[in-house]
Amino acid sequence: MSISKQAKEILEIAYHTLEDRQGEDIRILDIHEISILTDYFIIVHGNNVNHVRALVDYVIEELDKFGYPLVRREGSSGDSWVLLDYGNVIIHVFEKKAREFYDLERIWSDGKEITKTTVL
Repeated sequence: MSISKQAKEILEIAYHTLEDRQGEDIRILDIHEISILTDYFIIVHGNNVNHVRALVDYVIEELDKFGYPLVRREGSSGDSWVLLDYGNVIIHVFEKKAREFYDLERIWSDGKEITKTTVL
């Protein structure tokens, strides 16, 4: 399955925004074949909860500028894990220790990791 234009744009905007704001270890997983929840996950972490808050705020702002409103958010500004749902793309922003604890990459290891150059 090729990436839809909408998903590709969301992935590009989110990835660049997270990268520009020093998001750590940004990963994109293609899970469309193993999940009905969404097609793609972006997983990233910040160095502390303030960094997580900043990453979340910037991603929401940038995607909104390009006409991609947030569908749903789980987690608040002081949490160590915030989920941003954009329909076919879900962005998980963690504080580092929370990312290690929940280890989504292991849980969703049947998905395919997409490299930066494949999407962007």
